[in-house]
Amino acid sequence: MKKTVYIRFSLILFIVGFMLAVQYNTVQKPEERDTRDVWTIRQELAKETELHSELLSEVRVLEQTIGKYENMVNESPKTALNETVMQLKQDIGLTDFSGPGLTITVEPSLESIAVGQAVEGITPDLLVRLVNEINRFKAKAIEVDGKRMIHSSAIRDVNGRTTVNNLAIKTAPFTIKIGTSTYDDAKKMYNQLKASSIGDDFYIDNLKLSIGEPVNDINIEAFDQTINKQFLFEIPGGE
Repeated sequence: MKKTVYIRFSLILFIVGFMLAVQYNTVQKPEERDTRDVWTIRQELAKETELHSELLSEVRVLEQTIGKYENMVNESPKTALNETVMQLKQDIGLTDFSGPGLTITVEPSLESIAVGQAVEGITPDLLVRLVNEINRFKAKAIEVDGKRMIHSSAIRDVNGRTTVNNLAIKTAPFTIKIGTSTYDDAKKMYNQLKASSIGDDFYIDNLKLSIGEPVNDINIEAFDQTINKQFLFEIPGGE
């Protein structure tokens, strides 16, 4: 009889102990909950929807290009090849750009001029941030102080001077030209740059960004230096 009572008592203590352990673990490691409000979630959903739409547009353009190329190959392989080469040159910046876009002027801030403070050149980090911000809005072509930027362009500090394509950027003021695919893209970039906080970063360095109105025609010269082809090799014909 006593043995049965001990067994029941031990079982009850085990159950109580187990429940206390579970409760303690729950308090110490609570389940993570999404505390974002509905508006924040709606904004993120809108961004994902916009990205999805852009990807579909790009896929559609690529499908049209493939179909056009296949038709041209059947009719005239030489013409198809020449047009492909020309398109590639345009994409990487080896041809002049003429189309819609806008111009940004980097100039000394009014405060630095008022107090007679010496104007320092733009730092490589700040210029990289601006170029990344521009590319985030899908620029078609970029020219910094007359220097065309391509995929391999480098922004560096050389002997205390900021350089693009190994050419020094002059002290402000200087201009940055941006080419876009359409005029609507130029207006969208204008509004986004106006709303961006990148201007505050320039203000800290006593510089000011003046973003020009979008235009239908802006001219940007082609990249005029030799492209590094260190890792590209020509395959002999027939292989």
